[in-house]
Amino acid sequence: MKPSSSTSDLFGPLFTDPAVEAEISDAAWLRAMLDFERALAIVQARAGIVSEAAARMVVTAIDVGHYDPAELGAGALTSGTPVVPLVRAIGAHVTAEGRAAVHNGATSQDVLDTALSLVAFRALGPVLDGLRGVAKECERLAQRHRDTLVAGRTLAQHALPTTFGLKCAGWLVAVDEAVDDLTRVRQERLAVQFGGAAGTLAAVNDPTLIDQLAAELGLAAPLIPWHTNRTRVAELAGGLGVVSGVLAKIAQDVVLLAQTEVAEVAEAEGGTSSAMPHKHNPVRAVLVNACTRRVPALVSTVLGAMAQEHERAVGAWHSEWQTVTELLRLVGGAVRGVRELLSRLRVDPDRMRHNLELTGGLLMAENVAVRLAARIGRAEAQDLVAEVCRAAVLSGRSLREALEADLRIDLSVQEIAEALDPAGYIGSAGEFVDRALAAHRGRQGR
Repeated sequence: MKPSSSTSDLFGPLFTDPAVEAEISDAAWLRAMLDFERALAIVQARAGIVSEAAARMVVTAIDVGHYDPAELGAGALTSGTPVVPLVRAIGAHVTAEGRAAVHNGATSQDVLDTALSLVAFRALGPVLDGLRGVAKECERLAQRHRDTLVAGRTLAQHALPTTFGLKCAGWLVAVDEAVDDLTRVRQERLAVQFGGAAGTLAAVNDPTLIDQLAAELGLAAPLIPWHTNRTRVAELAGGLGVVSGVLAKIAQDVVLLAQTEVAEVAEAEGGTSSAMPHKHNPVRAVLVNACTRRVPALVSTVLGAMAQEHERAVGAWHSEWQTVTELLRLVGGAVRGVRELLSRLRVDPDRMRHNLELTGGLLMAENVAVRLAARIGRAEAQDLVAEVCRAAVLSGRSLREALEADLRIDLSVQEIAEALDPAGYIGSAGEFVDRALAAHRGRQGR
C-alpha cells in the first residue's frame, strides 16, 4: 500500500512496514476516534443516559457518513484538536435528538487518548507478529550454529573464542524479553480514557461507563481518568524504545560481521552501489540502523511530555500524537528489516574459523594462563603469559612458537597445543544456547 500522507513517497517505503502503516495512517486515527464516539453512544444508551433511538442515529452517522481527515485537520486550527470539527461533522448527520448522544459527557482528550490507545493496540499486532518472526529466525540460527566457532570480540578486538550460536541466542533472549514487555503494555496499559472536561465525569456522573467503554473497545479499564498521568504513554514509548535497541544491536552486529576484512556473514540479496560494481552492502541492516537511530529522541519527547499542567496539558499532550505514530512507524520498519535480514543471512563458518587464527593464537592466552596458574600461581601465570604475548607480537611469531621457545613455560608441546585449541575453551556456550532455546520454546507453549 502507499504510505500515508504523513510519510514521504520517496523515503517512506524504506522505513516502514505496510501492515503497521495501515494501522497508524490518518485514516486509522480517524477510525479510532469514530470508534470511541460510537462506543460512547452505545454504552450510554445501555445505561439509559441517552435514548436508544438517538444512539442508533449516531452509530448510523458514524458508519455511513463521510469524514475527511484533511478537512478535519484544517478545521482543527481553531480548537487545537481535530475532535471539535469531527463532533460537528457527526452532528450534521443526525437530528436534534441524535445530537444529544454525540460526544455526550466527553472532552477532546477522551477521544484522542482513547484513539491513541486503539491505534497503538492495533499497530502492535503486526509489530509483535514481526518480532516473533525475528525470534524464530534467531532460534533457527542459534540451533544451526550452536557449535560454530567464532571470535568473541570486546572493545572491537578479538577476546576469546565463542560460538555464533551463542551470539544468536543472545539476540533471541533479548527479542523474547522485548516481546514480553511490549505484550504486557498492549494488554494491560493501553487504556480507554473517559473523564470529561476536568476528569470528574461531572456531565454524566457514572464511573461504570469507563469499564463499559473499555469492554466495548477491547482496551484496559483505568482506575480513574488519566488525563495528565502519562505513565501509560511513557511505557508504550519505552517499550518501543527497548525493541528498537534490541533490533539495533542485531543490525549492528551484522554490519560489523559483514565488513570486508571480517566477512563472516553477508546479506543474501541486494546491496548494490551506484558507483562501485563490486560492492555488496548490508542494506537491510543499514536501513534498520537508520530507523533505530531516530527512536531515542522520540522516546525522549514522550518522557519530556510527562510533566503536565493541572488537569489539562498546555501542549505536552498534543506533542504525543505524531510522536507515538512515528515511533510505531519506525519500530515497525525496523522489525520488518531485521526479520528479512535474518531470514536471508549467509553465514560462513569457514571464514569464522579462519579469523580465529588471525592473531596467531593470542586470543587463547587466557587459557594458557589458566593452565599455568595451577603450577606457578595465578598472578605469576598472568604476568608471564602477558610477557610472552608481547614478545610474540614484537617478533612476529605465533603464540605457539613463543610459548614453545620460552623455557619458563612449564607446559609440554601437547599441553600447549591443547591450550591453544579454540574448541576447548568455549566454556558453557553450548549449554547457554540450549537454555535460551528451551526458554523460547517454553514461551511459545504459554
